[in-house]
Amino acid sequence: MPKAVQRAFAFGVLAVLALAAGGTGVIRAQSPYQSSSDFAARAAKLRENALLKVEPQVFVPTSAPRGMFGGARLPWKENIVTTIFWIGELPTARNPTPNHASCWDSVWASNYGGYDNPDPSSRRNFIPVAFTPRQNPFYIALPYNDTTRGTTKPEARLVIPWFKQYFQQEGHSVCKGHWVAIRYGERVAYAQWEDAGPFRTDHYQYVFGQEYPRPNLNHGAGLDISPAVRDYLGINPSSSYDVTSWRFVEPNEVPSGPWKLYGDNNIFASGRTNPGAVRVQK
Repeated sequence: MPKAVQRAFAFGVLAVLALAAGGTGVIRAQSPYQSSSDFAARAAKLRENALLKVEPQVFVPTSAPRGMFGGARLPWKENIVTTIFWIGELPTARNPTPNHASCWDSVWASNYGGYDNPDPSSRRNFIPVAFTPRQNPFYIALPYNDTTRGTTKPEARLVIPWFKQYFQQEGHSVCKGHWVAIRYGERVAYAQWEDAGPFRTDHYQYVFGQEYPRPNLNHGAGLDISPAVRDYLGINPSSSYDVTSWRFVEPNEVPSGPWKLYGDNNIFASGRTNPGAVRVQK
């Protein structure tokens, strides 16, 4: 219980004890209030004010919570509301953040090569017909960012299973570019984590742990997928959301598929050997 609430609760208890002793004259001799009812009302008001002033408690774990990650093969997150987003997307009432930039790349649309048009009539073979993308068109967003203002968040070292393996320097994301498997029915697509969302950038208890996505304007969505992922899975392009399952995978778990064909951020297409060596735009 927060200290402010503890103090308010203790004050309320003292008030009740004082009222119980009202016939003794002890409280009245030391109190500036004219009656025990005045004293009780004042005690209740102070307790209410104390409760309203309690600030949100920011929890930074000192060790990995039980069940956060227990082995090399991380489990599926089942039945997650999933929405579609795309590079170059303009803000809307349900998605107030434009997607010309990501949380890790201030010129994301430029580095990608242009507008990743989600209209099926403007796409062919999982990429836009207008240009060949310079980054992997199979990308996703999850509601966590491991960096802030050029630094690495303190909990990142404890909650990200692959942190020690890929950490390079303070403020350099080890989440950007990591591979994820997304399952819809009997189909499974593979994509890279390239942005934080929907809505949140701090929910590591869900992304790496056992919590469920928190309520938001998009039906409690906990995963954003690109048009390429949508099309490979066979999700109806006219639907605003659907339900999928997902889990983290390592590069050696990624099978052959269209997700290996494009991108200087893609080890399979670029020839890089270190999955963590992803250039982050400031």
